[in-house]
Amino acid sequence: MSNIKHHWENVYETKKDDEVSWYQENPTSSLNLITALNLNKEAVIIDIGGGNSNLTRELQKQGFFNLSVLDISKKALEKTKTKLGDNGNIVKWITSNILDLKPKQQYDLWHDRATFHFLTQKSDIVKYVNIVSTAIKNNGYLVLATFSNSGPKKCSGLDIMQYDKEKLQELFGKQFKLVKSFEEAHKTPFDTEHNFIYNLFQKR
Repeated sequence: MSNIKHHWENVYETKKDDEVSWYQENPTSSLNLITALNLNKEAVIIDIGGGNSNLTRELQKQGFFNLSVLDISKKALEKTKTKLGDNGNIVKWITSNILDLKPKQQYDLWHDRATFHFLTQKSDIVKYVNIVSTAIKNNGYLVLATFSNSGPKKCSGLDIMQYDKEKLQELFGKQFKLVKSFEEAHKTPFDTEHNFIYNLFQKR
């Protein structure tokens, strides 16, 4: 088992949902961005690093059913599937490092609030951009939330990358048009704040 996979399996084996700083009971900002797109309920959507996120639960409430969740931690996916009950059986659960993903289908929407900012090597960042560019349909959407320049420098004991709108446009601008970008202070379960920057891109 790779060190990074071992790290995340340990996190989800030992911590409850509200014992990790990034947890949201209701992922309001992501949902608002997605809802405003008025996607067909048949839209193919993937949540990257969505192991203990409630995004899939909320999207199912809105009538979406072509949903996939990718996480490096099998334990995280198992916990979320259990929370969904019978509705968990219609979700595609993908246990994988994002950099190893070879998409078997293209997506109308790719959501990531959890993974991209943990990629700190330039080669890994470029690989991620390439995977996203291939995996999203033409005119499809990328909802990407990362730690902002005023966010934390580490998360879960790991180094992270901070971003602003300009840096993200530089990385994704060749394949995607930036539609919307805003910063938000996420209040952690420990009464601290982590600053995120939310970005909506559309594939050219």
